[in-house]
Amino acid sequence: MYGTTLAMFNLPGNSELLIILAIGLLLFGKRLPEVGRSLGKGIVEFKRGLKDIGDDMEVESSKPASAPKAIPDQPSQPLPTGDVRRVSQTDEVEQSPGVEPQSNG
Repeated sequence: MYGTTLAMFNLPGNSELLIILAIGLLLFGKRLPEVGRSLGKGIVEFKRGLKDIGDDMEVESSKPASAPKAIPDQPSQPLPTGDVRRVSQTDEVEQSPGVEPQSNG
């Protein structure tokens, strides 16, 4: 079963891997140290970012939960007085001239 699984993916053998590595070394040989340095710097920055995120999460989780702000009982501005109309869902709504009524179907 193991052989059929590998045959299904058609993985390269040892000789093919050596040929691929030799071609890669010829093409990128002079740049390999530079690529290694930039890859190392990227890994270090990634780890530093993860550590910073972890530290931030730890600081935030150690803070006591702040109490929600109380909603004032009375509004800061008085409500308008005068002609106040209340509309229920059963009331007919007058349409403005030139506006066609919307259908719900």
